[in-house]
Amino acid sequence: MAKMTIQKLKNMKVKKEKISMTTAYDYPTAYFVDKAGIEIILVGDSLAMTIMGLDSTVPVTIEQMIHHTKAVVKGAPTPLIVGDLPFGSYNVSKEQAIINSNRLMKEGGCDVVKLEGGEEVAHIVKAIVDSGTPVMGHIGLTPQTVSKLGGFKVQGKSVKAAKKILDDARVLEEAGAFALILECIPENIGKLVTDKVSIPTIGIGGGRFCDGQVLVFHDMLGLFEKFVPKFVKKYAELGVEIVEGLEKFKNEVKDGSFPSDGHVFKGVSEEELKRLY
Repeated sequence: MAKMTIQKLKNMKVKKEKISMTTAYDYPTAYFVDKAGIEIILVGDSLAMTIMGLDSTVPVTIEQMIHHTKAVVKGAPTPLIVGDLPFGSYNVSKEQAIINSNRLMKEGGCDVVKLEGGEEVAHIVKAIVDSGTPVMGHIGLTPQTVSKLGGFKVQGKSVKAAKKILDDARVLEEAGAFALILECIPENIGKLVTDKVSIPTIGIGGGRFCDGQVLVFHDMLGLFEKFVPKFVKKYAELGVEIVEGLEKFKNEVKDGSFPSDGHVFKGVSEEELKRLY
C-alpha cells in the first residue's frame, strides 16, 4: 500500500470516504497499526498516561515526543505519522513553535505535527505552516489545557460555545491547518464544522458525521483501565488476555511444566557429560 499523504486525505473527504486514525507510541504498536491499514497514526502526548502512568499530558517534553516518534516511524512506513507538540513547546513564541516543530520532523521523522487550540494559536499555526511544516489542528476538548476548561467534559453545549468551536475551525483552516481533530463535542456541532470547512475533520467523541474517527490504541484494545471515556468502543480486551497469559507462565514455572522438552537445547550426551563431574 502506498504512503498516505495530506492530499490523499483531502481527496478522501471529497469522496466522502471515511478516515481511520489511532495512536501508537512504539515500534511494535506502530507495526500492527500499519498492518491493519489504518490511514493515520498519532504519536500523541497521551503517552503520558498510557505509557508513563502520569495523571495528565502536561509533563511530557519535546525530547520524549521525539524519542517515541522515532520508534513509531520505524514501525509504520505507510500511514501518515502525526507528531504531537506537547504542552509548553509552542505557546511561548512563533520561533519556539517553529524550532520544536522542526525538531519533531527532523529528529523524530514524523510527516506532520499537531497542536491544540483555536483562534488563540492561529498565528502559531500559520507560522509553522509558513516555515514548511504541515499542521493538524485540535479543538473542542483540549487535554493540555483541561484545567482551564473545568475538567474532562463535553465542549460546545451552548450556542455561544458552539459558535466558538466553529470560529476556531474556520480560523485554523485559514491559518493553513490541513485537518482538524474534534474532541468531545455534541454530534450536531461535529457535523456543522465538518460541513463548513474544506479540510478533513477527525472525531474523537465528535459524532458520526466527521470525516474520520480516532481512538487511543490502549483505550480501544482494553490496555488502559484508569478510566474509559463514553466515546470509546472497546474492540478487544487485550489487557485481560495479557494477564491470563502471564498467570499461565507463572503457574507453569511454579509447577515445573515450563520449560518442557521442546523448549530446551540438546548438547553432549549424558555419558560424555559424566566426565565433567
